[in-house]
Amino acid sequence: MSTVPTAELPAVVIGAGPSGLAAAAHLRSRDIPVVVLEAGPAVGAAVREWGHVRLFSAWSELVDPAAEELLAASGWGAPHPKRYPTGNDWVGSYLQPLADVLGDSVRLSTKVLAVTRAGRDRLVSSGRETSAFVVHVETPDGRETVRARAVVDASGTWTRPNPLGSDGFPAIGETENASRISYRMPDLADEAVAARYAGKHVVVAGSGASAKGVLIGLVALAKQHPETRISWLVRRPSVNATFAGSGQDELPARGELGQLAKDAVENGPVTTVNSFRTARIDTDAHGRLTLNSDKGAQVTDVDDVVVLTGFRPDLSFLSELRLDLDPVLESPRTLAPLIDPNEHSCGTVYPHGAAELAQPEPGFYPVGMKSYGRATSFLALTGFEQTRSVAAAIAGDHEAAARVELTLPDTGVCGGAGTFEDEAGTDGGGCCGAPAGPATVDLVGLTSR
Repeated sequence: MSTVPTAELPAVVIGAGPSGLAAAAHLRSRDIPVVVLEAGPAVGAAVREWGHVRLFSAWSELVDPAAEELLAASGWGAPHPKRYPTGNDWVGSYLQPLADVLGDSVRLSTKVLAVTRAGRDRLVSSGRETSAFVVHVETPDGRETVRARAVVDASGTWTRPNPLGSDGFPAIGETENASRISYRMPDLADEAVAARYAGKHVVVAGSGASAKGVLIGLVALAKQHPETRISWLVRRPSVNATFAGSGQDELPARGELGQLAKDAVENGPVTTVNSFRTARIDTDAHGRLTLNSDKGAQVTDVDDVVVLTGFRPDLSFLSELRLDLDPVLESPRTLAPLIDPNEHSCGTVYPHGAAELAQPEPGFYPVGMKSYGRATSFLALTGFEQTRSVAAAIAGDHEAAARVELTLPDTGVCGGAGTFEDEAGTDGGGCCGAPAGPATVDLVGLTSR
């Protein structure tokens, strides 16, 4: 067993996505040794899965300042600040080069199984604050542990999409028909993927940015394959709030997404089904699906379903840590009032950092999309500011940790507040907007991980 003093141990960052690599860059800038543990075979594993999507943040909002300094020292050439990259561009032109600069600090194919305190389960208080973290991991060579002075959880929420079932649990028949249901934005520029949906009856569930992007893409596909039908399932009585405020968004591309989606729904082969909360999925004699709502309504003759109703965090590997999470969002309790869609209608979230993210377990911080729990509309800029503040706190620079160094753009989009049955609110979003393929618009996407 190691007897290395805790102060000499590295900080561990879980996840090599945009927020995780930014955290590593900020820690490196403060001469704190860091180890980044990535479950996937490559950095930006989640971003690569929606690599076909064009973000609605420009390059100027997608490069962390500390990371840029590291990259510049290696001779890296910054992309044009006003251009809008795809997810694949983000990985190839920024995330991968950053990981290359970080070198052996980044460990791939290393899945975190648990984060604990050395020699202490959650019940034990004595000596807890001075004990090292022990990160249990699974690697291609077997299980091992990594000791750390602090742990930054940037593992995101991508691996846990919300189900179609409206009560937060898979609807009856949802698991059995998993081969017909996708929880990601399809790449309709890929001929094989487009063939799956062309000429079919496709159901899209959700009303966030990802759902809007898919609706735009499917309507474009229907122009080439007129027999394509689209049913849009919305849990609210109206879609009016879904498009409200799009013209006032301070991220122009994000605002344009709403306008394009509105036009696609109004002029394309889209049937909007309001107040539909899926309770059951049946298969008819011809192998097609029937979606049943909790009030007896049905959508029949369905070939495929695209579910885009948001994500939730994986907390299973944190069960031995003392956490103070909001019971609704599963985000840090202090942060939750700032991002809870039940409390906010319009506007944005002001910048925040270590103070809002800190947990009863000293030295543990969730950042990035993980910090938002079940809330949506996370921006990369938010993650960069979080990681700057958290790195400062780990370094003991509490003045810098408390300082605000970011102004976020206003969304201009209303949604979330109000009663369950009224027109306010949305069904949750995802990481992305419209795909960047030739069959769709050349736009947008929320930035997450």
